[in-house]
Amino acid sequence: MTKESAGKGGTLRLIRDWHGYLSALSFLILLFFAGTGVLLNHPDLYPGPGVPFEEKVFYLAPVDLAKINAAADKERAFFDIVSRQAPTVGRFEGGTMMSGALVVRTEGVRGTGDLELNLTTGQTQVNVSRHNAVTVLNGLHMAQTAGKSWKIVLDVASGLLIVMAILGYALFLLLRFRLRTALILTGLSLAGFFAAFIVLAT
Repeated sequence: MTKESAGKGGTLRLIRDWHGYLSALSFLILLFFAGTGVLLNHPDLYPGPGVPFEEKVFYLAPVDLAKINAAADKERAFFDIVSRQAPTVGRFEGGTMMSGALVVRTEGVRGTGDLELNLTTGQTQVNVSRHNAVTVLNGLHMAQTAGKSWKIVLDVASGLLIVMAILGYALFLLLRFRLRTALILTGLSLAGFFAAFIVLAT
């Protein structure tokens, strides 16, 4: 065995091993994205139960109302106080004054909420819509309403899948008896994807 063939064999083994490790590590990630992708494309396949709605009306303590009125960021202060006293869902997404009341919006993959406060009387109304399991999974798939931590998880998972795909493709390219087949399949894949884009994405 020549040094060149020995070196190539070592490279192939290294790529094959890492491709196997990443495949095992990414197994559940692939299942998650594939499953939630099907649910996104076919929402009627499993609609799930209805969205539960919760409403609660109460009055803030005078000390809490005074803190909110004195705060530079009244919306944030209101959210911080109410989230400790009532069931809320999602992250703070901002607020505004509306018809004399302070209104705050929350949003997350688990649901959305609207918090309303009368700055004079302290009357507070909390409306919460909790997403069902299917909506939560779809929200995690798209990450539009997810927090920064989950988006980092998705970035890492996507990076793993990209590296795994590149290593798998490199295995085909480094094996001479599979090189021609790999190039033909790559060409067919690109042609098929381009054709589907031209026909269906217009």
